[in-house]
Amino acid sequence: MKERALQKRQAFTLLELILVMVILSTVLAMAAPSLRGFFASRQTHDAAGQILSLIQLAGSQAVSQGATYRLNFETVEGTYWLTARQGGAFEELGTEFGRRFSLPRDTTVELTGAGQDAGLDYVSFTPQGTCTPATITLMDRRGEKVRLICPSATETFSIVEGDAL
Repeated sequence: MKERALQKRQAFTLLELILVMVILSTVLAMAAPSLRGFFASRQTHDAAGQILSLIQLAGSQAVSQGATYRLNFETVEGTYWLTARQGGAFEELGTEFGRRFSLPRDTTVELTGAGQDAGLDYVSFTPQGTCTPATITLMDRRGEKVRLICPSATETFSIVEGDAL
């Protein structure tokens, strides 16, 4: 008889399972708003990493091909893309790296020290290995900032998070 009582008690009852599910659902519901902010912040960091990769590509391509490259920004639309000087004018690249990339939703971009041409902001990269000293600031909807900073024409861009300079 004792063995049978022990065998029955080894399983969970339906009431116990429902109670655990209610507790888990409550905890997840309380954590969901903070997780949403975490993922939005990660998207901004990922976009900064992608921009930094395009910057590095543009710099190396400019030197290896002997052509001036530009990383263009359409700040209102939140898009950016690479162009190269070919035949006296800047033309979009015919590769994957020349397509227009979009910033994550609710992310804004601001450029300081960048050049302007036909309403577009840009950072240029020359065959001599120099670039436009500029600051590219990405800000998510919570106001958190990620900056890509190049302090002088002979230095490289680096990512700085928050309000640190």
